[in-house]
Amino acid sequence: MNTELLAAFNQLKNHLNEQILGQADLSQRLLIALLADGHLLVEGAPGLAKTRAIKALADGIEGDFHRVQFTPDLLPADLTGTDIYRPQDGSFIFQQGPLFHNLILADEINRAPAKVQAALLEAMAERQITIGSKTYTLPPLFLVMATQNPIEQEGTYPLPEAQLDRFLMLVKIDYPALEVERQILTLAREEARNLTQAQQGKPVDASAVVSEKLSQAQLFSAREDVLNIHLEASLEEYIVQILGATRYPSAYDPSLEGLIQYGASPRASIALERCARARAWLNGQDYVSPDDIQSIAHDVLRHRILLSFEAEADGMDTDQLIDKLLQVVPVP
Repeated sequence: MNTELLAAFNQLKNHLNEQILGQADLSQRLLIALLADGHLLVEGAPGLAKTRAIKALADGIEGDFHRVQFTPDLLPADLTGTDIYRPQDGSFIFQQGPLFHNLILADEINRAPAKVQAALLEAMAERQITIGSKTYTLPPLFLVMATQNPIEQEGTYPLPEAQLDRFLMLVKIDYPALEVERQILTLAREEARNLTQAQQGKPVDASAVVSEKLSQAQLFSAREDVLNIHLEASLEEYIVQILGATRYPSAYDPSLEGLIQYGASPRASIALERCARARAWLNGQDYVSPDDIQSIAHDVLRHRILLSFEAEADGMDTDQLIDKLLQVVPVP
């Protein structure tokens, strides 16, 4: 394990925790997504620092950031870019869209229609976009963090299962504790004071700025280091058995029969392994433990399992089902 790279990531983690109070799990999942080279879907009520989280991450690494507010009138070209006609010579020139940035915030992704979601799907899955007959490659560092509001459903377009499967993790966040809320008030006052001073041309407190940004070279080296984390063959089989339990639950426990309509795809097993490796690496371990797999399983699986009507009628949600699956699959 490269201790210098781990120290750089710890500095980035501390920066995120200073800027996103009360959402330590979200900070960790952002770093795991970076290390596992995947995309993140974050679900939570308004005002829980979803936008602030990805902006804080962008401030801590070398790369550019772009936020796209998804609306019903958004067009695919608003994401991908389009060919611009040049009347002076009769030619076309390609104008790049927001997807050519390193970090993308797709805010309220479920408010955009299917064509826009399809354009984002190609970018997420293939790391490229196609305009007419030409294909353009996206940057090597490319991470999409999409958000959706679970409260408002009117005027939304639910994401299809095929696109949900492209997200490495679905992270659900909740309100912070009340003692953390007091710290948020203090931080908000300090930021308002800095903004007022900046508007007056006065020097501001630079403590919120990362002293040394994580370079893309460091990030790619860390990804390679994560892939070298030791994973026992028994734990690899454990991951396979967890995924098998989502497809054939009654084979593991007869009481689970009829609760799952569709299980998780093979993409889930890849995601679970890579996320478990990344979590172990961030914790300073040179091996993956069963706890690494179990702690990340809900985020990896909750959007990849489709419950049956019987399970929903009984009031069961996906997280409760995953709890049951982890109980019936033997831990090595």
